[in-house]
Parts: sequence; structure tokens; C-alpha cells
Amino acid sequence: MKYLVLLGDGMADEPMEELGGLTPLEKASTPHLDRLAGAGTLGLARTVPVGFHPGSDVANLSVFGYDPHDCYSGRSPLEAASMHVDLAPEDVAFRLNLVHLEPHFAHLYMSDFSAGHIPTDQARELITSLQDHLGNDEFSFHPGISYRHLLVWKGGKDRLQCTPPHDISNQCVGDHLPRGEGAEELIHLTTQAQIILGNHPLNRRREEAGEVTANSIWLWGQGRAPQLADYRQLYGLNGAVISAVDLIKGIGVYAGLDIIEVPGATGYIDTNYRGKADAALAALQSRDFVYLHVEAPDEAAHAGNLEAKIQAIEDFDAKVVGRVLEGLNGGDDFRLLVLPDHPTPVSKRTHTSDPVPFVLYDSRRGGEEETTAVYSEKSAAATGLVEVGHQLLPRLLERKV
Repeated sequence: MKYLVLLGDGMADEPMEELGGLTPLEKASTPHLDRLAGAGTLGLARTVPVGFHPGSDVANLSVFGYDPHDCYSGRSPLEAASMHVDLAPEDVAFRLNLVHLEPHFAHLYMSDFSAGHIPTDQARELITSLQDHLGNDEFSFHPGISYRHLLVWKGGKDRLQCTPPHDISNQCVGDHLPRGEGAEELIHLTTQAQIILGNHPLNRRREEAGEVTANSIWLWGQGRAPQLADYRQLYGLNGAVISAVDLIKGIGVYAGLDIIEVPGATGYIDTNYRGKADAALAALQSRDFVYLHVEAPDEAAHAGNLEAKIQAIEDFDAKVVGRVLEGLNGGDDFRLLVLPDHPTPVSKRTHTSDPVPFVLYDSRRGGEEETTAVYSEKSAAATGLVEVGHQLLPRLLERKV
């Protein structure tokens, strides 16, 4: 038996007036998802427990089968694992976004939380400069992918209030600076970084080319290294993770899963969907389990781009779900779980805690009691089935919860 999770980050949404009351998921053409919904078990999953911020960290931990109540310590330590940055017990890791802040009447506003989706090679140059100028025995800067990077604070503070930058698009950042013990150090470090980035030749070249500059860092998602049992201990399984996002790969590292890099996987709408699907099929030749994550719908929603979100959903359906089903047809029996991690409404441009539609499909029973259900928030709610997020993985694996 083979097991797969196919996750379209942020696919779920809310009804939109410009779509005649439909959600992007309802508007998109998704024949493969609809087929699964009609032939499998459709319902809603609460991937974000009450009291937790609806971040991809918490939600994906749930989908991986971990109860965030037991193991969540922050987003950035998970990303550190993917980036091969070892954290000592006293270390605190922070997600470091390269962002663009726009001045307006003596205030700074979060104009672009991704610095124009800055290319990885350019971002690496900037992070290297920050390490050269500001790195020391206390703070170290580590380059990641595109705008997503890492700061490690040796012996740092982790009881701070830090705001995800995608939650404050076009808002004044002065209202959302770090608060709590250690905040002054982080604000000072950010100010120093702004001076270096503002004078950096790469940013001057980007400005001359009419591109968005990375003129500031933004620190958030802090935490210390978590304790997670791996899948061999929990389920006796070997497996792999396929994603362009360090957060997802980091959870995979802690879970003891192999991390498969796919050329052209960007974490954006131009990602290599088909390459990810083919990598999943290849991985299943020698492994029991694959977790395939696509970031594109979430990124489009954060940008408030309805057209791009619909396109990303349709590409996920055709190039990932459809391709995987085609490749598995006639082979080993398989069980498949498809879902988003959380909703990312285009109108809100950030995550919400609402339950998400999931479908659980078993190739041994597919089509036995086929229905006319389609894959959408409304159809999933109509089933009346609501699952606890971290219990879906044991259900997929047919293990006791």
C-alpha cells in the first residue's frame, strides 16, 4: 500500500461577490478533485486548533499528524532544520523576510512582504552582506529561498510578540513592531539592516530597473528547536517530502522523511507542478509515503490576485492531482489525502482558522458508492463530517487515533 498527501496551500477561501457568490475553489475547473470527492470520503478538517494563530506551521504540523498542543514551538525552528542550521537548546530562530517598506507621511508601510519575490541568488547576496556587517557571536544570518531567510539569536529571547508580515500588507509597520523582552535588540538590528540594505548596490540596481527593492528585514515566527517523533517510530514508514518551502521541508526533516528537491520548484505560481508530481511517483517506487506541498494558491491569495489563485488551483488539479492519479493507475493500491492547510481568502490576503475541505480516497474502494459531490468548501460542509486535523494522517494510514 502506498500513501500520499497532496496539499494545495491556502486553496480554501470565502464566497466572493465578483464570482457571483462562489469561492475561487468553486469557480476553478477541478475535474480530478471533483472525481475524488465523488468517489472518496469528503469532509472538513480543523487544522488550526483553538487558540493557535492560523499559520502554515501549525496547520501543516496538524496535517503531518502532529498535535500542535504537544510539539509546536514556533515556525522558524522548523525552517532551520530544512536549511541544515543546528539549534542549540538556548538558541532562538527567527524567520527573516526580506521586505519592501514604503514611506508615507513620516510612517513606514508594509508595501511588499516578499520584496517583489526577489530571486534567490540576489537574496543570498543581501543576506551575506548582512552577515558580514552585522553577524557576530550573538546574531547570525542564514540565506534561504527567495524572500524567506533565517536569523539565529544565541541565548536569545523567545517570549516576544512578532507579527507575520503577510498579515499587515499595506499597513503601518510602527503598530506591529516586536514587543516584549528582547524587542529593543530586534528593532535595533532591523534598523541597522535597513541602513545596509538601503545602500546596497544590488538594491540600487533593482531600483534603476524599476524592480521592488528589499529595503528592510522583518523578524517573526520565533522559537526553539521542537521535539518530534519520526515516522519510523510512529508508523514504521519511510517516505519523502516534496516542497519548495523550508517550513514544510523542515517538518519533514524532523519526521525523518527524505527531502526531494525538484528543479524549477519556486513556491510561486510559476512552480514546476508536473515536476513535483513526477518526483512523487518516482519516490513511491522505493518509499511508502509522500507529502507533496504546493505553495502557489497561498502566495496568490496573499497578493490579493484572484485570477492567479484560480489559475494555481487549476494547475494543482491538472498537473499534480491529475498527473499523480494517472501515474498510479494500474499500479500498487494507494490511499490519498488531498486538502489545503488553511484558508487564505483573497479579500483578506491572510490566513483564517476556518476548517478546510479534505477528501480521503482509497483505490481499493474508489467508485463503489460514487456520489455527485464536488470538491469545495460548501460540499464538504454539507457532509456534516468535521475531523480534528492531526487525526487525518492516522486515518489515511489506517492506524488507530
